[in-house]
Amino acid sequence: MRQGPGPTRRGDGRAAALYLVPAAVILAGLLGYPIYQLVVISLYDYGQPQASGAAPLVFLGADNYVALLGDPQFWDVLVATVVFAAVCVVGSLLVGTALAVLASRAGSVPRMLLFLAALGAWATPTMAGSYVWLFLFDQDFGLVNEVLAGLGLDARGHSWTFERFSAFGLVAGEIVWCSFPFVMVTMYAGIRAIPVEVIEAAALDGASARRTATSVLLPILRPLLAIATIQSIIWDFKVFTQIYVMTNGGGVAGQNLVLNVFAYQKAFAGEQYGLGAAIGVVMTVLLLLVTGLYVRARR
Repeated sequence: MRQGPGPTRRGDGRAAALYLVPAAVILAGLLGYPIYQLVVISLYDYGQPQASGAAPLVFLGADNYVALLGDPQFWDVLVATVVFAAVCVVGSLLVGTALAVLASRAGSVPRMLLFLAALGAWATPTMAGSYVWLFLFDQDFGLVNEVLAGLGLDARGHSWTFERFSAFGLVAGEIVWCSFPFVMVTMYAGIRAIPVEVIEAAALDGASARRTATSVLLPILRPLLAIATIQSIIWDFKVFTQIYVMTNGGGVAGQNLVLNVFAYQKAFAGEQYGLGAAIGVVMTVLLLLVTGLYVRARR
């Protein structure tokens, strides 16, 4: 007999809410208060004189946001950030999913080596990984240029960080390298959890390998794929260290700026903390919208 909504289900809901209270209190302290301060700072003319107490705070209301939305550079950086994050997300999903399929079909020893290599990339500190990639692609001593030159290509002395697209591509490659292990482990766990009987039933019905993957496996793995996608979007949209280190603060004439580096330049290099905070608020709203769309789609 199916149980409808009643006192038992409402009691379970209240019990679940009580279990969530400690986590909610911790999140409110760690995230809620800093976001509140970020919003407050974005509403004031807050520069170095105000930070040092040499000048009083001047309430601007939405002026920082008006100035930001009226700045053509902001829109250019926003478009670059969205495209760059999309490339990194797609690359991480493709590489991670492909290696997860490979790991599910490999033997125990190759699979162990593959996971050790992936976890090594995952555990490498962001700063160290960025400098390793810069050294590999160095225009004078980089291994990549030497290999390309050995293959007959004119690559000696080529700078991978001078041109806008090659610099973005280099950073995207480093981000995919350090991000695919999360997707790989997640998708591998999902693949291993699929009952063998489901695949055998599809084979008995005459489904090809491609039809089995698209019509049987993909719907089962879709929730995990959605989680990996949302996590990757959040991580890649707010990239800072890789861009700042590998393009020396945003590239030649700011051609490789993303929103996080743009906010840093405005807040600290330009001593416009209010404007930098406004950029942070805009980024937070955009990420909340993406997360809200994901939650709505999952419901």
